[in-house]
Amino acid sequence: MEQPLTPRVDQPLKPRGKSRRKQPKPRGEQQITRSPAQQTTQPPLPSPADVPLPEQRPAGSPNTEKSPKTEEQNTEAPKSGGASNQFNEEKSRYKKQALPEPQANMESEPEPPAVAPIPTPKPDDQQPEAQPPDVAPQPPQKPADTGDQKMLPDPRSADLPADKMPAEEVACRERLKALGVEFEEHKAESNPEIGCSIPYPLVLKSLGRSIAIAPDTELNCPMAEATARFAADVVQPAAKAEFGADLKSIGQASAFVCRPRHGAGKLSEHAFGNALDIASFTLSDGRTIEVGLTPPEKEGKFLDAVRKAACGPFRTVLGPGADADHALHFHFDLEPRRHGGTFCR
Repeated sequence: MEQPLTPRVDQPLKPRGKSRRKQPKPRGEQQITRSPAQQTTQPPLPSPADVPLPEQRPAGSPNTEKSPKTEEQNTEAPKSGGASNQFNEEKSRYKKQALPEPQANMESEPEPPAVAPIPTPKPDDQQPEAQPPDVAPQPPQKPADTGDQKMLPDPRSADLPADKMPAEEVACRERLKALGVEFEEHKAESNPEIGCSIPYPLVLKSLGRSIAIAPDTELNCPMAEATARFAADVVQPAAKAEFGADLKSIGQASAFVCRPRHGAGKLSEHAFGNALDIASFTLSDGRTIEVGLTPPEKEGKFLDAVRKAACGPFRTVLGPGADADHALHFHFDLEPRRHGGTFCR
């Protein structure tokens, strides 16, 4: 708190002359001068840290506190003389001019619009999006013929009939007659472009005295003999044991066909009359057992026994479940393999 200045008793009063009041200097250049006595006797102002903070008033209570400006004016003691009054007036005027008035646009933030803006619609002449075709394009089909596909060389493709039938072919025919197989000789067939060749073919009429085969089946002699023996030694006993009836006939699906193997650049064993596809078995009681994926239980047991027994007399055995090409028939052939091995699926 500032203390009022009092004249000392031991000093005489000096007469004051007429003082001309000076005009206040422009803002920023005003200087307030004090007498030496005022500068030496005025105590320092308290720092903000030393001023005690007022207690917080409860919510809703009337505001009885004084504004900072009023409190500041009340804490200053009245100064004696015209110089102190002039100082207070100048100080108050300086504070009012130094504090800028708040702008109207700073008091509150702009309120959002009541209605959200709607985006501009797209023009009607917009290009439509590309739609997928109704039918997917199909890749070009490969030609059915195999003229452009080169087959792996097979030495049997060069086999041609001789002027005189070889001794092994004559002996094979003698064995067929002994088994009661009926057959007819057929002229040699070959296709140099594909590589098919069967120089000494036979057309089977039956596989024994009581077992027929249909339709007519063109095979080479070794394959005809293996089929006749298999029908008599394996299929006939299996039919008798499972159904109590004899094997009457075998329905074949394919024999000699000049074509390559499916899905491979290799000639099929059918191209040499060295394979036979069997589609069904007919018994003496009129029952027909067809080869398929899901045969009835009794027929399935018979077909499984025939299929398992075929692996050995034939070098390749395929059937339902092996692949899609053999889902409805058994494939038997005598393809030569290393060390006399077999391939059965």
